[in-house]
Amino acid sequence: MIVGERKPLEEIKEMLKDYKKVLNVGCGGCTSICLSGGQREVMLLNDDLQNAFQGNPVSIQFDGFTIERQCNADFFSELDEMVKNYDAVLSMACGAGVQFVAERYPDRPVFPALNTIFVGADRDVGWYEENCRTCGDCILGETAGICPVTRCAKSLFNGPCGGTSKDGKCEVSKETPCAWYEIYDRLKKQGRLSNIMKVRPAREWHNQTRRVLIHEAYKQRYAK
Repeated sequence: MIVGERKPLEEIKEMLKDYKKVLNVGCGGCTSICLSGGQREVMLLNDDLQNAFQGNPVSIQFDGFTIERQCNADFFSELDEMVKNYDAVLSMACGAGVQFVAERYPDRPVFPALNTIFVGADRDVGWYEENCRTCGDCILGETAGICPVTRCAKSLFNGPCGGTSKDGKCEVSKETPCAWYEIYDRLKKQGRLSNIMKVRPAREWHNQTRRVLIHEAYKQRYAK
């Protein structure tokens, strides 16, 4: 899932200082699961903003509303009518959700309440771990389900560097496991150690620009 964390209150306050009516929109998807953008977090942020703007020459009204997902047009019917009554929208979704909302309401300023941190797994309540950089060229099948792009401090694509310690830690930090040490160990257990001898070509980092994915079954529907 996508993991985000709330921006500093002062940064959010600075973005909203020129508006009188602000609708804070929560997302019931990823940011709700990671406890940063659901209905509860909308209410908490609105309370913080009301307190932060106390004594402001111009009073600001903060209201909240949460939809199922901010990255899917199917959940916007109620929000479409509400937005008309506000000067600005504050989104508690990930960066993709913020952009989707801004595209849907081009005549309203849409501001992010969160910083999108990474794609990861929720290990436990409040504990999230980055495991994927969404690089668009997945090699997990060859590396025993361990991503060297994400988990190697140098994102090495062809085996370990010379800085791995004897106990399998990275030279960057004694607390960080060497990804290639773990890849080697797991491939060995699976009887697939020959994988580590493969030399992979340099990556084409083609994901630096916006990507669009259309599922194979729907390509004909969306063909121009």
